[in-house]
Amino acid sequence: MQQIINFVFKNSTRLLFLLLLITSLKLTIQSHSYHRSTVVNSTNVLTGAVFEKVSEVNTYFSLREQNNKLAQENANLRKILFNQKDSATVLKKDSLKGYDKIDVIQSRIINNSYSVSENYLTINSGLLQGIKEDMGVVNSQGIVGIVEKVSPKYATILSVLNVKSKINAKVKKSNHFGSLIWNAKNAGYVQLIEIPRLASVKKGDTVVTGGNSRIFPENIPVGIIDKIYTDTETNYYTLNVRLFNDMTNLNHVYIISNKESAEIKKLEKETIKANE
Repeated sequence: MQQIINFVFKNSTRLLFLLLLITSLKLTIQSHSYHRSTVVNSTNVLTGAVFEKVSEVNTYFSLREQNNKLAQENANLRKILFNQKDSATVLKKDSLKGYDKIDVIQSRIINNSYSVSENYLTINSGLLQGIKEDMGVVNSQGIVGIVEKVSPKYATILSVLNVKSKINAKVKKSNHFGSLIWNAKNAGYVQLIEIPRLASVKKGDTVVTGGNSRIFPENIPVGIIDKIYTDTETNYYTLNVRLFNDMTNLNHVYIISNKESAEIKKLEKETIKANE
């Protein structure tokens, strides 16, 4: 206590000066609107900058939640899109009633392989979320693969980068169909085979999913034609297709549930059995 008293006596002149300075500044600010507004504005700038930084931190930590919400909204929009007969048609509010042939389930990739001949992906959704075998998997860029195995909470996906993969696809401009496969040479390219020689195709043409599939709706993007080869044995074209998707960098995906798929699959099996 004595030290404090000694300090005050020793620095009394300086302390008195500071007290008078603060008092005079306070009186000046209170009596002049210009000075008062300047101080208020300066304080607002300071607090505004602090609040902005706090907001940026909060936004950063909420990005995952916001991304999940956006992915779910995209899934709902894709459900509407896949159920349209004509994707160029703008749906009216009343016309959405009854559009329920295709359902879309949002999920996320938690494991991805792309460097071997038989590549698979794992998603964090399973039977509990309505995932079943043979459902198509896409993202915002195009096709990803087909559901192969399912557990209660997870599912594995047969990637398009798998030599066992075979998907119906077509050249969008000419509507000529073929089978989309992978030759295990490059993770950025797949091959569309069995395209007839009479088809008018050229480099840069777009390839999309075909209509002869119970797994994928028609016209989902696949990629663009990079090179055209002629199969000397079959006399068909083989098209090297550069994927729209970067299969080495996947996150949110959408699983396509065709509610008529089970009925079609059962009918096909019965037809094959009857003709054996």
